[in-house]
Amino acid sequence: MNNSSSATKGSPADAASEPQLSLITAVVPALKPRLRTLLALPVACLITLGIHWIIAGKQPIPETGTYSFFLGILLGLALLIDITQIFWSKLRSWIINMFPIFAAGLLALCLWELITTGFRLLPLPYFPSPAGVLQSLISDRQLLFESTWHSLILLLGGYTLGVVIALVSGICIGWFGQARYWGMPLLKVIGPIPATAWIPFAMVVSPSAVFSAVGLIALAVWFPVTMLTASGISNTRASYIDVARTLGASRAYLIFRVAIPAAMPSIFVGLFMGLGASFLTLVVAETVGVRSGLGWYVAWAQGWAEYGKVFGALVIMAAFFSTIMTLLFKVRDRVLVWQKGTIRW
Repeated sequence: MNNSSSATKGSPADAASEPQLSLITAVVPALKPRLRTLLALPVACLITLGIHWIIAGKQPIPETGTYSFFLGILLGLALLIDITQIFWSKLRSWIINMFPIFAAGLLALCLWELITTGFRLLPLPYFPSPAGVLQSLISDRQLLFESTWHSLILLLGGYTLGVVIALVSGICIGWFGQARYWGMPLLKVIGPIPATAWIPFAMVVSPSAVFSAVGLIALAVWFPVTMLTASGISNTRASYIDVARTLGASRAYLIFRVAIPAAMPSIFVGLFMGLGASFLTLVVAETVGVRSGLGWYVAWAQGWAEYGKVFGALVIMAAFFSTIMTLLFKVRDRVLVWQKGTIRW
């Protein structure tokens, strides 16, 4: 009997079932967090939509209908993405990374609506509800589009001009001793002054407000890009230069093929710093002299006490500036592909 029972325990059927059981025990716990991630955004949409319906009576009907429609679209998209990810593995990885962030954003909107419209903890009309902001974005979409377009033109013009001048001056200061002797004192004296402090002089000297805004943005970009470009060029490893010179490299080859590629990490740090400074200068310059753009729109809406439009412009600014910053990150990743896995910032 003992032999038969031991033979039964060690049968091939039991041996084949053991890997299946181990696979199930390994897969089931892993599915739980993935299922929570897949349901994060739809559940957040349902919670936000439910809270909105509860307190919808305290808001105007157009705002309530528009916001409910917006949340319903988000819920439908979330469910559609959850179904599509079954057949698309890349979409599944994107969901795992992004759904928790989107869900947190929706819950923040829910909290915002509770604080403003639900419990009236913040005074109206200075703090409108998300529904009011969305309605302002839709009703004033034409003017917002034009303002965003004008801001983009000013920003790209000033940023491009500042980067070109900064790269030339930074390379000269970092490589040539005479340029460093005369350029560094000028850089240390003029550079730390905020570009917005030059607004009164720019409005007097420049023939138009647009040119003054472009010049101020270029000035804001010029200092960080020049400083970090010069630092990167001057800190190029001497061994690189010695090897290139030994192989007969000319001065132009040393600058453009050795020093500048070695300084690219520092240059990109300066580009990011200059981009942040250009955002600030753009908004301030538009509120002072330029009669178009997102900064002008914020000042105009505030003058008419249209705070829903002010918040709507802030939402556009966040998306606008974040998109430009993301594009610069993409360019950096493409240029500095050799740094992947080595340096992360």
